[in-house]
Amino acid sequence: MSPARVDESDRRGWIVPVGGNEEKAGNAAILRRFVELSGGEDAAIAIIPTASNLSDTGARYEKLFLEFGARRADAIPWGDRSEADDPERLKRLETASGIFLTGGNQLRITTILGGTPVAKAIRRRNARGVPVGGTSAGAAILSEHMIAFGEEGATPRAGAATLVPGLGLTNRVVIDQHFRQRDRLGRLLTALAYNPFAIGVGLDEDTAAFIDPDDRIHVLGAGAITIVDTAELGYSSIATAHRGEPVCVTGIKLHILTAGASFDLHKRRPTPPRAESATAD
Repeated sequence: MSPARVDESDRRGWIVPVGGNEEKAGNAAILRRFVELSGGEDAAIAIIPTASNLSDTGARYEKLFLEFGARRADAIPWGDRSEADDPERLKRLETASGIFLTGGNQLRITTILGGTPVAKAIRRRNARGVPVGGTSAGAAILSEHMIAFGEEGATPRAGAATLVPGLGLTNRVVIDQHFRQRDRLGRLLTALAYNPFAIGVGLDEDTAAFIDPDDRIHVLGAGAITIVDTAELGYSSIATAHRGEPVCVTGIKLHILTAGASFDLHKRRPTPPRAESATAD
């Protein structure tokens, strides 16, 4: 699916995938920044804990967002497709100034909410300027193509990544989370071999890619983001490799970006933290 159409009078809202295990005490820079983008003291954040099997996930994020200054934080526990057209729950989503999807299992989100009025409302709200973020599984589902599952390891292998449709807020990236901690470079490379149009974004834990309305990534957090750019892909053996065999790919660019760095998804150009700071001054 393609991202929802943005009216001429609107600007798309920020898209904020988080690599998982974000800091929730002390500085908690990522969650605090999300509250700020959602309106600060006026923020009304809708939390979607559908990916999680834990009954207290929504309540924990409600408490966190309120502690970080939001006026309202409201967990909406969609646990079954039959609940996805409930008008009262949809109204709570439509009045939110920010939407945040928690971690868990991304296939729970797709199987419960995919193709429902909830998914359509999230896309529509983002197209009208509302920030949408997610952590871990909630990050993976934000893009058009979602890695549902795959194998660990640095080498791309045929069949090492299984892709399914995500929410489709953006079609410019394929997101992978817990990236360095779970050794997921190979499965991201495999996903990009299937679809060289997109840019791979591998998110370390406690690290976020704040994608602004102009499709520029701003890095925040304690880890790094691995950008895999296949724009100049020269050769890929993905079409002929048998399942489990290593895949030969050439012409790939790889960038490692830390807090304060940015990446322009249109120009495919990174800016390191020092240069970003100098520009801001």
